[in-house]
Amino acid sequence: MQKRIVSEGSPFPLGVTPEKSGVNVAVHSAADHVELCLFSDDGAQELERIALPSRSGDVHFGHIAGIGQGARYGLRAHGPFRPEEGLRFNPAKLLVDPYARSIDRPFREDPLIYDARRLGAATDESDSAAVVPKGIVRRPLAPAHRLTPAPVLAEQVIYELHVRGFSKLNADVPEALRGTFAGLGHPASIRYLTGLGVTMVELLPVAAWLDERHLPPLGLSNYWGYNPVAWFVPDPRLAPGGMEEVRAAVAALHEAGIAVILDVVYNHSGESDHLGPTLSMRGLDNAGYYRLLPGDKRLYVNDAGCGNVLALERPQGVRLAMDAMRHWVTEAGVDGFRFDLATTLARRDSGFDPAAPILSAIVQDPLLSSLVLIAEPWDIGYGGYQVGAFPPGWGEWNDRYRDTLRRFMKGEGGLAGELATRIAGSADTFAWRHRQLAESVNFVTAHDGFTLADLVSYEHKRNHANGEDNRDGNDSNHSWNNGVEGETSDPAILRRRAADMRALLAALVFSHGTPMLAMGDEIARSQGGNNNAYAQDNPIAWMNWEKADTELLAFTSAVIALRAARSTLRDPRPLTGAPRDGVALPDVAWFGADGRPLEGAAWNDGATRVLTAVFTGLAKNGRMERTALILSGGEGDRMVSLPRSAGGGWRLLVDSIAGLTPANDPSDPLLVDGPLLVKGRATLLLADTVG
Repeated sequence: MQKRIVSEGSPFPLGVTPEKSGVNVAVHSAADHVELCLFSDDGAQELERIALPSRSGDVHFGHIAGIGQGARYGLRAHGPFRPEEGLRFNPAKLLVDPYARSIDRPFREDPLIYDARRLGAATDESDSAAVVPKGIVRRPLAPAHRLTPAPVLAEQVIYELHVRGFSKLNADVPEALRGTFAGLGHPASIRYLTGLGVTMVELLPVAAWLDERHLPPLGLSNYWGYNPVAWFVPDPRLAPGGMEEVRAAVAALHEAGIAVILDVVYNHSGESDHLGPTLSMRGLDNAGYYRLLPGDKRLYVNDAGCGNVLALERPQGVRLAMDAMRHWVTEAGVDGFRFDLATTLARRDSGFDPAAPILSAIVQDPLLSSLVLIAEPWDIGYGGYQVGAFPPGWGEWNDRYRDTLRRFMKGEGGLAGELATRIAGSADTFAWRHRQLAESVNFVTAHDGFTLADLVSYEHKRNHANGEDNRDGNDSNHSWNNGVEGETSDPAILRRRAADMRALLAALVFSHGTPMLAMGDEIARSQGGNNNAYAQDNPIAWMNWEKADTELLAFTSAVIALRAARSTLRDPRPLTGAPRDGVALPDVAWFGADGRPLEGAAWNDGATRVLTAVFTGLAKNGRMERTALILSGGEGDRMVSLPRSAGGGWRLLVDSIAGLTPANDPSDPLLVDGPLLVKGRATLLLADTVG
C-alpha cells in the first residue's frame, strides 16, 4: 500500500472532516498520542494505523491524504492505565470518535469492550475492534430548513413518542419502514398526528446507544435509548438511512405543521461506572469528560443514577454538547430539545447553578437560544429537585401538576388550593420570576411511569418482565383500579375507566401551561401495569394499533381542537384574579360546588371535591370570552351550581363522563339550566354565551 501523506492539519473542527485531498482529523484526548485506524468497507479488517502528528493542548490533529467519504475508521489512544489518577488508556480498545457523524452498526454488549484491568488483571491486550462500531467519514449536510419563526411554547400541544414504538405495529406503514424514522415520516403516521391535533412531537432519545450490561443476560435490551455513546449519530436501528432519513422525516412533519424536538441525554454516557466498557470518551480523556469522585478517582460521580455523569462544567464537555445540538439543528432541522435530568447538566461541585457553563452557553448562543428548550428539572443528586429554577424562556416538566391532578381525581382531600394553582399554570413556580405560564409543561403521564390506561387500572406496578423481581420503577403512582386490579371484562368497570381517562385528558388539555401527552394514551395503550418499560422493546411498550380505543381518540382530538379555539385556555400570562385587557370581569375566578366563590378554609378543606375555574379574556374576534372548567374528584355524585352567566347562559361543551356533547354543533347548543349533576372523577367545560 502506498505510504500516506500525513501533514500538520488543523485542530478545528473536531472529528474527521472530508477535504479535497483527504481528511482533517482532530480529536480531544489527554493521551500521549492518538492513532486513526482505517478499516475495510465491511469494518471487519483493520488496514492501517496512522499517528496524528500534531497537538494543541489536548487536541491531537493532522491532515491525512487519500481518505474519502465512506471510509470506516476508529481511534486508539496511547497512555497510562492509572485509575487512581483517573487515567484509563488502552490502545487495544478501539474507540468511537465522539464527533463521528455516522457509524456502520449499532452498539452491542460484548466482553471485548471491557478492560480486564478494571477487575484487577495485570494487563489487557484483547483487541475490541471486531465488535465496536466504526465511524464512517461523511461530509456535513447542507443546512436543513427549520420552522420559521421558531415554535412558541404557548401555542403547542406536545406529543411524546418513541420512534420505534410508534410505527412498529402500524399496518398502514410498509413493513420495511416500521419502527424507523422513515415510518414516522410516512403519510400514515403524519395523517394520524395531524388528525389528533398535536403541534409538536418530542422524540425519545435517538442518538446511538448501548444496552446496560445487565440486560443481555436477561434476554432484554434498552428500548428507551437513555444510554448514549455517539451523540452526533442517529442510532442505525432507528435510522438505517442515517441522518438523511432523519432529515426527511423531520421535513415531512414540518410540512404538516408539526414541530420536532429531541429528548437529549447529556447527563451521562453508556460507558457507565468504573466497571463499565471502554468505548469512546473513557479511553480518550476519562478524567476530563467525566466527573470523578474527588477522594477516589477510580470512581465516578453518579448524580444521574446511571453510573457516571459528564463534566459539563468543563470546556470539552460544554463543547461536545453544544456542537452536538448545533449538528442536529443544522443537519436534521429539529426545532429544539428536551434535556434529560437537566439538573445534572447545571451542577457544579457546590450544587445546582442556573448560570452554569452549559446553560449560559445555550442562552447566549444565537442559534440554540431561539429554539424550544425544555428541562427535566431534577436528578437524584443533592439538591436535585429544581422545578422552576431554570432560565426564563425554558419550559420545564412540571411533576407537581401531574401528582396534584392524580391525587385530586383519585379522591384525596385538602387539595383544592393546590389544584387551582396547578391548573392556573403554576404561577407560584414560574410567575414570580416573570416567566410565562406556558413554561410549565404539564403532563399526567410520560414514558416513565404508568400509561394513562394503566393509571386507572392498576394500584400496583407489574414490572416482573424487567427481570428485577418488581423492584424497579416508582412505587408512588397515585393510581387506582376501579375495583379490579388489571384486565377485566366487566362492562361497568371498563366504562368507568374510559370515563376516568377522558377526565384526565380533558383536565390536562384545558389547564393553563403547555400540555404534553404520552404516546398512545389517546387510544388507551396499556403496558400491562409495567411502569418502567425501558427494557421492553416488544409489544409491551409498542403502540398497539389493533386495540386502539377509537372513541377515546376522537374525544382527545376534539378537546385539543377546543383548546385551540378558546383563547382563555391558552393565555400564557400569569392570572391575577383582576380585570385586564379592557374586560370588566376578572381573568380568573374560583367557585365551589355551590356556585359561590371559594374562600378561606374551603381551599384546604378535606371535603372540597369540586373546583370550578372561570377564565375570562378576549377571544380572537375581540369579544369577551368566558370559559368554565369544572373538576370533580373522587367517588360519588354531587350537584354543582354554576356562577352567574355574563350573557345568555352557559353552554356545555364537554362532559368527560358522557364524552363530547351536542353543544359542539352550534346549531344545537346545550344550554345548562340550573345545577348540574356531576359524577366523581369528571371534567366539564362550559362556555358563557356572551357577546
